[in-house]
Amino acid sequence: MKHTITLIVIALLLFVGWWYIAFQREGVTVPNGADEAEQIDVIEATDPLNTTYDIDGEAFALVDGLVQKSIAPDSASKNTVRTFGEPAYGDIDGDGDDDAVLILVQDFGGSGTFYYVAVAVNDNGIYKGTDTILLGDRISPQNYSIFDGRAEVNYVVRQDGEDFSVPPSEGKTLHLQVHEPDLHLIEVEVDFPGESNPELMTLSMKEWTWVKTTYNNDTELAPNQTDTFKLNFSEDTVAISTDCNSLSGNYTVEGNQITFGPMMSTRMFCEGSQEQEFAGMLMQVQSFFFTSKGELIFDLKFDSGSVVFR
Repeated sequence: MKHTITLIVIALLLFVGWWYIAFQREGVTVPNGADEAEQIDVIEATDPLNTTYDIDGEAFALVDGLVQKSIAPDSASKNTVRTFGEPAYGDIDGDGDDDAVLILVQDFGGSGTFYYVAVAVNDNGIYKGTDTILLGDRISPQNYSIFDGRAEVNYVVRQDGEDFSVPPSEGKTLHLQVHEPDLHLIEVEVDFPGESNPELMTLSMKEWTWVKTTYNNDTELAPNQTDTFKLNFSEDTVAISTDCNSLSGNYTVEGNQITFGPMMSTRMFCEGSQEQEFAGMLMQVQSFFFTSKGELIFDLKFDSGSVVFR
């Protein structure tokens, strides 16, 4: 009798253990970079880098901004999705808390690198990922933000028919809202008083103030003193104000390509000045475009980053 009771107790313990493993693991995450097959299908987290996004109908559950899936059994190639830079925060659904817009990069191990925009909606502290919209293959993302209840993404693509060896040169802007019931991204047209028309903007239309520089290694440089670094363009010359000296020089424009020539400068010494860094950035500029937010964006050579002016 005792032997029978012991067997029954062991059987019950085995059943309880099986039930827990089978049904109670939702929400468990795995270490950074693990294969997505080892992850739970739906991740809900308080961080946009640790939630699930939909790319072309397939769920990708990010852990620390990265997920990898095997392309085929016994294949060393991976379908990798990672975040580009950092999310930008703002209220997209009007509930008063911070949602996030971010860029996802998909790489199958070949030559293509596909960029998508996604939004993570903050639902009482839990970020829920939306589906995605493809921006393009081997494009150059610029700045992105959330304001006035929508997300805005600025990026640069190649013109139709251009080879991938040609750097992206055509600026584009995408405005998005979220249909919350199904977490679906909706592209919207924006046309209201005060919205800038990039096609009508020119270099000489105003004084441009440096806001920040974003590099493609996920670092960012901003002026220590706001409203200090300024550009004033005339027909073929530019006057530059910095946190120390004043500079001036020539520039040339061909299409959207721009080149700054040698600069003349006053000769004050200012400890802690960012003047040399700023002047060095201008020498690395290769192209420019305008955004509907009234911004001037300089693209740096070798797709190394972008400089934002307002």
